[in-house]
Amino acid sequence: MNMAERIQYLRKTKGISQEELADQVGVSRQAVSKWESEQSTPDVDKIIIMSDLFGVTTDYLLKGIEAAEAQERKGTEVAGKVLYIASTAFVVIGLLCALGGWYAQQSMEAVWGSMIIQTVGIAGYFVGKSLSGDRPPFSVSWLNVIGMAWMPVSMLTGWIAILVFKQGWIGPYPMGIRHTLAFALVYLTVCAVSFICLRKSSCGK
Repeated sequence: MNMAERIQYLRKTKGISQEELADQVGVSRQAVSKWESEQSTPDVDKIIIMSDLFGVTTDYLLKGIEAAEAQERKGTEVAGKVLYIASTAFVVIGLLCALGGWYAQQSMEAVWGSMIIQTVGIAGYFVGKSLSGDRPPFSVSWLNVIGMAWMPVSMLTGWIAILVFKQGWIGPYPMGIRHTLAFALVYLTVCAVSFICLRKSSCGK
């Protein structure tokens, strides 16, 4: 990996555009583009600024030599990203276990046990966030939100359906037309609002 590839790699890892990097370093976007395409090399003062920005040594930018701390940090960041993916897997597994367990046993114990699995996934998400040091991927955050929201929304709308219409049930999935309509309205609202908020947060950083 040469200097141009290292600059591009570090920029993408940090999740910023060429224009954002240019603003923070004090050059034009075209200058950053030329650095990354090997048409030119940054001045020493720009290399120092980028080393501070990316949290690496100037030796790494210039020669690809990583300090021991940088190698350790990279391993930690990889572990964080693995936890991000694992968190979504736990949330989905927990939801599927709840649906399957309730269908087979009609038991709230299966639901609570599945929600514990999801809680482990969310804990992994926040541990991954602290380890990686980068913002979590939008898709991971959104899938976790809508995966975690399914069962609480179903149980809440079931309780409302019982109170208002004297029909419905408290379970991990909706049952009956009124319960299903109430669930769909609330759940789709949660999905839409979380999508907008997370997208805005992702784009704003």
